[in-house]
Amino acid sequence: MDLPSQGEVFIGDQDLNLLDEDGRARLRAGRVGFVFQSFYLIETLTAIENVMLPLELAGVSNAKEVAGNWLERVGLENRGDHYPQQLSGGEQQRVALSRAFAIEPELLFADEPTGNLDDESSAQVTELLFSFCHNRDSALILVTHDASLAARCARKLRLVNGRIVEE
Repeated sequence: MDLPSQGEVFIGDQDLNLLDEDGRARLRAGRVGFVFQSFYLIETLTAIENVMLPLELAGVSNAKEVAGNWLERVGLENRGDHYPQQLSGGEQQRVALSRAFAIEPELLFADEPTGNLDDESSAQVTELLFSFCHNRDSALILVTHDASLAARCARKLRLVNGRIVEE
């Protein structure tokens, strides 16, 4: 998480400018989730281990139980021992969602979360993403080229010729 080149960035009441690199890393690990187009699962870890990783880094004592619950919530309770290459794209993205939400983030960044998925998987991931954010009262910052996905957002900003334009 980089510092802004100008201005201020707050996550909750925390000013990023006042944190050193370690402080920003702790803030990110405990309050911010990320979901990427390319999933970024660790290939040498199983699905459950991928979900457990941020929990273990945060010192959660029952990380395996929490991770298992999240995999169950996304319909992957029987795929926890599978490695990413053994999962479909939609399954990998659901593992990534589980990993992001397991830490109960206040803020979730999603970068083209459905960009690599077929229509059915895209619809499923979209529903999970929005329902989890709504139920957890997490703020969602979504980057997408998918107009139907963007239409679900309460506020839309577009980058046009290097300028931010509100729709």
